[in-house]
Amino acid sequence: MALPVKDQIIYWGIATAVVMVILWAVGNVIMPFVLGAAIAYLLDPIADRLQRLGLSRVLAVALITLFTALIFIMLILLVIPTLIKQTAALIDTAPALFEQLQGWLTSRFPDLIEPDSMIRQQLGAIGETIQARGGELLSGLLNSARGLVSVVILLVIVPVVTVYLLLDWDKMIARIDGLLPRDHAETLRQLARDIDHTLSSFLRGQGTVCLILGTFYAVALMLAGLNFGLIVGFIAGVITFIPYVGALVGGVLAIGLALFQFWGGAVDGDTVSQGTNWLRIGIVAGIFVVGQFLEGNILTPKLVGGSVGLHPVWLLFALSVFGSLFGFVGMLVAVPVAAVIGVVARYGIARYRESLLFRGQSTDL
Repeated sequence: MALPVKDQIIYWGIATAVVMVILWAVGNVIMPFVLGAAIAYLLDPIADRLQRLGLSRVLAVALITLFTALIFIMLILLVIPTLIKQTAALIDTAPALFEQLQGWLTSRFPDLIEPDSMIRQQLGAIGETIQARGGELLSGLLNSARGLVSVVILLVIVPVVTVYLLLDWDKMIARIDGLLPRDHAETLRQLARDIDHTLSSFLRGQGTVCLILGTFYAVALMLAGLNFGLIVGFIAGVITFIPYVGALVGGVLAIGLALFQFWGGAVDGDTVSQGTNWLRIGIVAGIFVVGQFLEGNILTPKLVGGSVGLHPVWLLFALSVFGSLFGFVGMLVAVPVAAVIGVVARYGIARYRESLLFRGQSTDL
């Protein structure tokens, strides 16, 4: 005889609470395993496709590992050093940028900003703070042995965990399926399929969109001659998963840097040594217009689909809550947990609309 629904809710609630407590207790210790599981989940469809082409699981995983290692080595040799260099240079340039902003505001609004006014002093303080804090952050990330993402995690633990999980992924799924309660097995399988569809659409699809747009922005901005084009493209690509925010933040940052770089130069008497290059500024703005067009009309419809059920506000809320509760590990699991909660909530709402609690005694609705 099946357990009463009330008892099942109690048992599953206790199990969920235990998992949350364990996650909170172990904290960053499980970070490499969470990363490894996430990467294995993303790569599993590729391994399955290679198997359908006739390769064994071991050979498929070996090919994926080799290809990923080559990409990682190319990033280390070609991209990451330049990214770090541009980040440090951008942090050092911040005070000069704010000083130029002060001069622009002073020349156009002399009554608003006096040389000794509080607004002028605050702008200078902001630039100095960005330089000081940014330098401390960059130094901590690069030099601290206690950083969240250490060399050992990146080079040893995560790849090993990923390879082992990828090898046994289908077996693990089969074992989990065998442990499902028989009375609810089909319902749980359907929920799992919905969750997988949501996660795959968002993580794989939106991740690909972020990678393509980040690469496009970085390459296009560097070809346009914008200083710090790589770091601006990287920032815009990373936050592209939030609709319009990536293009807005990246666009404002890029156009601001373009104005700083291509605005009229020094004045010697009545002669301007370098005029404002409106063409370059327009090209930088046009890059983000093109990026938005590609994202909205080609990339997102093709790679993500119409709707994955993860609203940007819900994502931000999940990232904030899980990040504050569980730190960096919480931010890693925030999106999957948000997807799970969203699917379960939609299932619960559907059942509610079919229940007497919603419909009442009348069947005319």
